[in-house]
Amino acid sequence: MLSPDRIHDIFSRIQKFSSADEVEAIIAGGHSALTRFANNTIHQNVAEEGYVISIRVAMDGKTARATTNRTDDDSLRRAVQSAEQIARVQQTDPDLLPLPSPEEAKELQPVQRHFGATAAIKPEDRAAAVEQIVGVAKKHKQTTAGIYSSSEHLEALLNSRGLQKIYRQTSSEVSITMLADDSSGWQKANSPNVANLNPKRLAEIAAEKASRTAHPREIQPGKYTVVLEPAAVLDLLGFMFFDFGGTALLEQRSFLNNRIGARLFGENITIHDDVYHPLQSGAAFDGEGIPRKRVALVDKGAVRNLVYSRATARRMQHSELAAQLGPASPTGHGFPLPNEIGDAPMNIVVEGGNSNAKSVDEMVSATDRGILVTRLWYIREVDPYEKILTGMTRDGTFLIEHGKLAGGVRNFRFNQSLIEMLQNIAMLGGSERASGEESFDMVVPPMVVNNFNFTELTKF
Repeated sequence: MLSPDRIHDIFSRIQKFSSADEVEAIIAGGHSALTRFANNTIHQNVAEEGYVISIRVAMDGKTARATTNRTDDDSLRRAVQSAEQIARVQQTDPDLLPLPSPEEAKELQPVQRHFGATAAIKPEDRAAAVEQIVGVAKKHKQTTAGIYSSSEHLEALLNSRGLQKIYRQTSSEVSITMLADDSSGWQKANSPNVANLNPKRLAEIAAEKASRTAHPREIQPGKYTVVLEPAAVLDLLGFMFFDFGGTALLEQRSFLNNRIGARLFGENITIHDDVYHPLQSGAAFDGEGIPRKRVALVDKGAVRNLVYSRATARRMQHSELAAQLGPASPTGHGFPLPNEIGDAPMNIVVEGGNSNAKSVDEMVSATDRGILVTRLWYIREVDPYEKILTGMTRDGTFLIEHGKLAGGVRNFRFNQSLIEMLQNIAMLGGSERASGEESFDMVVPPMVVNNFNFTELTKF
């Protein structure tokens, strides 16, 4: 990993090579390793270490960025020159602000997500975990495939006004699919702290799902009560959070246009963006180095707040929406400039039930007839304003009858409005850090949803 001294040396050379009014550098990278397995054996082990230096210059109201993955003088000089040449041919941006100062970007609260045990994971450690996973597969006469990855990452942001931010994090992730003759099961988990992963337990859950969904039967599509496990919840909800950025609202591409302040969801839905939550991950500053604030996005079903980058907050203050939305200030949710997205919340925490929140098993027991969904895939947006999504279930879809799992069913395609779904939440479990395949990790609860719309069967 690059030391602070090395990071500062790289930036000092970038400044020396630049003739721009202002210059900023984001230095990101580290080392990562991946063990991949299939057909009950490891077939790939890879590791790499590398860094990307992304340089932004600002001059005469124009800005541009160029990147390099080399730190020698010639490479840094060429990247700086490229950024300056691109900037000179840009149109002047009236919304471009000066780079933030250290005072403007003063740290709110430090976060520590670097764990020595995770950084120290060796290929032998990942192989030992895969051996346990394969042992579970063989015990159930199944075939397993998946990955075990680990990494140590840094993100540094420095600018010519004296701002300096350095963040380090570790990560560990396991994804497991268990395959039986005509059924499958799946589990995935990710954490900065490898102590929070239990690969063998994940394998046992995936194997049990594959076993208990053997010989799936066909049942007619329609509207069902569904029990959504956390992975399914986050992969659905992930399609709406880029709409909570101020830029999306200003550009009339958010489903929240004309809906801010309205009770859009059920009263049991409360959502925050909270990088400081103990189950979250990521740096506590945004793409310009501005500290991330904890923002209440939805309070008891009502949409309360958006998130803003510096420039978007200023644009909102001078827009026709200002009177409707109230004061807008930077919340620390901007992406590195220049970009087309603007801002978005990326540390989602959906509040679960109270201290007596139900587990998935208890949710199943409370359901007379319905469907248990382990995960979803191939999700696509059909209607961006009503947030209608389509996709399919897979790797553990069960029929629930009289409060018990009654075996596996053929997978479904669904067409479902997220807005309607979040109006029909009958029960929330306890929130947990969850990983899916269609969206970023979140802290979400399992949910019981009434009238979830399955439109057709799939072929498996």
